[in-house]
Amino acid sequence: MARTILNIACGVVLLGTLAYTQPANPADEMGAAAIKFLDSLNDEQEQAARFAFDSDDRFDWHFIPRERKGVPLKAMTSAQRSAALDLVRVGLSETGFTKAEAIRQLEQILFELEGRDIRDPDLYFFMIFGDPSGNTWGWRYEGHHLSHSWTIVNGEVAATPQFFGTNPAEVREGPKRGQRVLGTEEDEARALLTSLNTQQRSAAMLSDEAPRDILTSAEREVAMLDDLGVAYADLDGRQQEALWAIVEEYASAQPASVAEARLAEVRAAGLDTIKFGWMGSPNRGEAHYYRIQGSNFLIEYDNTQGNANHVHSVWRDFRGDFGRDLLAEHYEAFTHQPLLAN
Repeated sequence: MARTILNIACGVVLLGTLAYTQPANPADEMGAAAIKFLDSLNDEQEQAARFAFDSDDRFDWHFIPRERKGVPLKAMTSAQRSAALDLVRVGLSETGFTKAEAIRQLEQILFELEGRDIRDPDLYFFMIFGDPSGNTWGWRYEGHHLSHSWTIVNGEVAATPQFFGTNPAEVREGPKRGQRVLGTEEDEARALLTSLNTQQRSAAMLSDEAPRDILTSAEREVAMLDDLGVAYADLDGRQQEALWAIVEEYASAQPASVAEARLAEVRAAGLDTIKFGWMGSPNRGEAHYYRIQGSNFLIEYDNTQGNANHVHSVWRDFRGDFGRDLLAEHYEAFTHQPLLAN
């Protein structure tokens, strides 16, 4: 059941049953793609896309339709769009990019249902923080139901917060009827819940009522939620594999080496105390929420809005969001002196 990531140093990845090639160094690939993207922009667009690395805007993320800074796909030429989406391709794995594009296209379905201009597959924005040719920089790709932040420090990549959402969670009419972009995230968690015995289920069920949204919302910094749920150590072997498979599903949105580094940190922090908790109904089509929480990370998934047909899901790192851990290590290793005027 567990998905294994193999031969990362060679760039060859086996993820589930899908084999493909990933860049050996995603930081370098992102830097090159970001520079190419910026070079494609005119002066006005480049000014709109560029921000100082220490800008407060780097932490101002959200997943709802709202006014956003940066440059949207809607304002780009065909060549600029190609360069922008190439940047997303190297920022995410093939799996992650496919999900992101499917989520973006759901906006067209919402437009057809609602007729509102905010439902637009081209209202997805790019922001570059700092200099992509340098050692410390970042970028964000964001729009309705997508918010992904990457921070690059000395060749290492931090890729949280990582947010995916879907509305509708299941397309129920039209040519895409039956599409469930985040269906795996739901089905695997429900299968784990169903497999629990009475004692395990008693620990896992946190509430009969699901919250209306993920509990951490779009907070800039998060701490551990209540340490509740059924622990990995209290699951049998198949259940442990099932829980780990869900964690891997979320990590697999990132390039292989980034995903493996993330999973290695989770393993190093200890698997036994990771807890799985559920709120709401166990039945598909009814409001539900779950979370998977360890000492250094949190996964939240909520499907309650829109008659339980509207998903929000996120991965947060308690120390690593926005590259805080990488930056702390960098500043500890290198003394930064103020620049002196000539």
